[in-house]
Amino acid sequence: MKSFLNRRSAVLPSGASHLVAVEHEAPHEATLSEDAAVECDAPAERSASTDANPAAETGALAPSPSDTAAASRPVSTLHAVPAVPAHLSNRPVQLADGASFEALAAANELVTFRVFRSFDYAVTLMFHGPTLAYFVTLHQDNTLWHALRATDLDAAGAAFHHLEEQATRLADGETRLAQLAAQNAMLTKQIEQSEAQAERLRVDLQRHTEQEHRVSARQHQVRKDVAQLEAQRIAAQAQLNKAHRTIHQLSVTSNEGVPHLPGR
Repeated sequence: MKSFLNRRSAVLPSGASHLVAVEHEAPHEATLSEDAAVECDAPAERSASTDANPAAETGALAPSPSDTAAASRPVSTLHAVPAVPAHLSNRPVQLADGASFEALAAANELVTFRVFRSFDYAVTLMFHGPTLAYFVTLHQDNTLWHALRATDLDAAGAAFHHLEEQATRLADGETRLAQLAAQNAMLTKQIEQSEAQAERLRVDLQRHTEQEHRVSARQHQVRKDVAQLEAQRIAAQAQLNKAHRTIHQLSVTSNEGVPHLPGR
């Protein structure tokens, strides 16, 4: 009995074809009527179709080499981007619409609870009564930078504290700048004062030096005058002594002409 492969197409979503082995009748049974042959062939076709479906299902379940290669490549997974930052996603705090907040502020519908200001940075916690909403904002140079919206005071306080720390960090440079500017101004003033004091000391020293020169010149002149007067005094004293001697001699000479009278 001979066997051959009868190609049967099993229509699958993937469109794959499979070869199914079918056994035919012996040659002496080929003389049967055509109707009997058709009736005998119909069960064979049903059997082939039944056998082909599990094979097709098996082929559909078993991954092909190309599918395996495609599965081995990493595929980026798309995730929805949250509208709220990760650090606020677990808290009842949302990003507020800046235009809506500024409209509420312009209409004076917000009540200020807290304010923190450091240089050009300002953090405010405000309350909107009609909606029972809290707004926490960060301004830089009077311009809105961040706006958050909370539904309870605790969450708003936490957001206020977070923005306060951020503003403090941002103002660290401004703080250092102000400190350095003040220190430089103080140093400049001290330099000016020191230079003025040094100038006064220089003037005093110059005056003292000039005074010393004048005193020294005066002392030199005084010594010169003293020496001159001392010489004049010595000359005058010598002249006076000479005059006294002359007078004494004349007096002695005059007394020699007077007679000597005895005393009683």
